Amino acid sequence: MTENPSKTKIGLGMAALGRPEYINIDDGNRDKSLVAFRANAFKVLDAAYEKGVRYFDTAPSYGKGEEFLKDWQDNRAYTDVVLGTKWGYTYVANWELGYDGPHEVKEHSLEKLTEQWEFSKGLLPFLEYYQIHSATFESGVLQNRPVLEKLLEIKRTTGLTIGISTSGPNQKEVIENALQIRIDGEVVFDSFQVTFNMLEQAVLPVLRDIKLQDKKLIVKEALANGRIFKNEKYPQYQSLYTKLKTLAEKYEVGVDAIALRYVMDKVQPDYVLSGAADIHQLEQNLKANSFTLNEEELAELTKEKVNSKAYWEERSQLSWD
Repeated sequence: MTENPSKTKIGLGMAALGRPEYINIDDGNRDKSLVAFRANAFKVLDAAYEKGVRYFDTAPSYGKGEEFLKDWQDNRAYTDVVLGTKWGYTYVANWELGYDGPHEVKEHSLEKLTEQWEFSKGLLPFLEYYQIHSATFESGVLQNRPVLEKLLEIKRTTGLTIGISTSGPNQKEVIENALQIRIDGEVVFDSFQVTFNMLEQAVLPVLRDIKLQDKKLIVKEALANGRIFKNEKYPQYQSLYTKLKTLAEKYEVGVDAIALRYVMDKVQPDYVLSGAADIHQLEQNLKANSFTLNEEELAELTKEKVNSKAYWEERSQLSWD
């Protein structure tokens, strides 16, 4: 196997490390106490750093994700890590397993930005990316001048890269809009964290614009919240499962590494995020660095894309485990 020639680096997302339940297909067998989660988060963060991961991505809605990451970095005192966080969602499940209701509440107000920035700025000086969490037209955040002005103020005073993350069937249109936003002639957004994988390809046309404008590109949910793994609940993905199995055997890796490698070779983002919940998953994910997919293999996997609205409807039906 050849060494990874891509510029893409694998980063670690904290969504599954900072809160006991997350939207995913999960075996549900983990110890979900706060003490166990903190210990596990530190172990995974340590393992990731040891294996060369330097970008770590979190958010206030990831339960204790920001707190764990800050405490870990304060303790380890590394000088070469790059941190990213987001604002706009509040975690409200309060570590209650089986919480009956939404686990996170979205609010893209100036008040919420100001409140969450007070904690998030504690990640400085290693914080580099500060992003609107799941920017949408519905929340009005891209037209909220006081919010945009506050983000520019943060940008000017800290040098942070200000960005957005996107989810949902309108990602492409949201990104196209955000790329055009100026406040008194000043560009607001310089990074874009998008959902892109073998199933969800709707954002693909606008990724070229992001790169042409020399913006930073981060890809999340490369494993489609676990739907790339063979599951009898999704017979419609049998063709994908067959292709993934063949490639996994060829390259002697798991299907998760194939999915990550697909993103790395197809769109060459600056970072693609691993959502590993433990060291074993992390190690399997990082095997994506050990090979590359050829053009024919990329083309075959690209054929597995599905309707974007159907993709997000299916995702909305996943349980919090």
